[in-house]
Amino acid sequence: MGQKKDNMKDLPGKNLSRRSFLGTTATAAAAFTIVPRFVLGGKGYTPPSDIINVAGIGVGSQGGGDIQQLCTPDVPIIRPVRNFDGTPMTKEQIAAQQARMAEMMKRMASKEGKPGPNTNAPVQMGAADKGPIKLANIYALCDVDPNYAGHIFKGYPKAKIYNDWRELLDKEKSIDAVVIGTPDHNHAMIAAAFMRAKKHVYLEKPMAKTIFEVRKLAELAKETGVVTQMGNQGHATEGTRKTVEWIQSGVIGKVTDVQLSTNRPMGFWPQGDIKRPEGMPVPKELNYEVWLGPAPYKPYNPKALHFNWRGLWDYGTGAMGDMGAHIFDAPIWALNLGMPTKIQATSSPYSTDYMPLCEMVTYEFPARGDMPAVKVTWCDGGLRPPRPDSLEPGRAMKDATYYGDKGILTHASHGAMPELIPGNDDFKGPDAWLPRTGNIFEDWVGAIKAGKKSCNDFSISSKLTEIMLLTNIAVKHQLDDITLEYDAANMKITNLPEANSLFQYEYRNGWSL
Repeated sequence: MGQKKDNMKDLPGKNLSRRSFLGTTATAAAAFTIVPRFVLGGKGYTPPSDIINVAGIGVGSQGGGDIQQLCTPDVPIIRPVRNFDGTPMTKEQIAAQQARMAEMMKRMASKEGKPGPNTNAPVQMGAADKGPIKLANIYALCDVDPNYAGHIFKGYPKAKIYNDWRELLDKEKSIDAVVIGTPDHNHAMIAAAFMRAKKHVYLEKPMAKTIFEVRKLAELAKETGVVTQMGNQGHATEGTRKTVEWIQSGVIGKVTDVQLSTNRPMGFWPQGDIKRPEGMPVPKELNYEVWLGPAPYKPYNPKALHFNWRGLWDYGTGAMGDMGAHIFDAPIWALNLGMPTKIQATSSPYSTDYMPLCEMVTYEFPARGDMPAVKVTWCDGGLRPPRPDSLEPGRAMKDATYYGDKGILTHASHGAMPELIPGNDDFKGPDAWLPRTGNIFEDWVGAIKAGKKSCNDFSISSKLTEIMLLTNIAVKHQLDDITLEYDAANMKITNLPEANSLFQYEYRNGWSL
């Protein structure tokens, strides 16, 4: 495994560092002569020196989708139809899923006056409508479960295959960057190891499982100088930039209240006052040791792995960890929010294994310059905040609503479709003034080649992630009947010292950050 021949090793110039070229300025560029593309291969040809070698780690689900946004697969990929625990769906389950999708699309079409899409079509991962993508070369792929990730492996037959990221890091010196799509509890350890090896890092949200890990990754990114990006796709969208421009241009005046919500985890993965499923024999093809990583040892069960890990305290960060980056990001950017000084949570019951099914959390942010103090309320599990009085009957609530002294603005997840409440078809908004970077993958690769920071590098995304992770600390201490007071400069809850133990946990033997 992972022993394919390196066909470049005997070529002249092998000792020249491609990595130096990819991350430098004009000084380094002067040391290279790039053969014009018309000499190498005609119109549209991409010189090899312009292509970075990327390894994907944890590619069975979101990570596999990320990889396809960097490079169109050599073999078309059809995503397997399976349950969230990774097991194949039965015919009855597929039929039920299609019926639910058809009903949802019917409701949407009735509101918009448009026909819904064909819900019986096979689901393809990637962005086929954009044409072939070649931002990077997919040099290696790593996943602990070849069955779960097999469809991605087949899509890139030239990639070297691993089931242990440590072996990949040790052997593959030709990779320039890595895309990490593992469960949350493995994010920090993998990202830290590759940054220390001077590899650029694209890390799925959230950056890490704990606030201590988040701060460590931000420090390492600064020390090593590698280009980092958190997988928060909405940060690079037009909708998010419009939201920032509208709010900072004063369209709705001074904002003092923001309300955020998501339906997750309802209908997606299990959470609540439930027990972890009983242990089962580990499948021989699964590298369960590496999947567990730093987490405490617990017996294997497929219902605790793959998509379902999100709801377990040992591995995931719940609905906030899954959707908070997509919904909380625009408010933080638009309102220039720092760290909250107070956090309070209430939730449905939960267990020692699983997070609550639904929760409501409030965050209090102090004034910033001429911006007043802001209260942010987060709801999940299908809960929604109260409808604004001026929201038209029949018009659905979106995921984020901003209340200013001159009006109300709302948008969907990922900053999508910002609108005013009540609706105003004549509103055009201020002229665009923020730079448009392309999508988050184009931005990351472009930053690597230009030797600059990406739009959502760890110095930015670490703040967002830290705010997100404070949620679970507040949830776990809700029965103390106290509003937590946070001293971000010293990473401490000042009025409940026992809460500070949740900023990090003890890793399993053999694993370290």
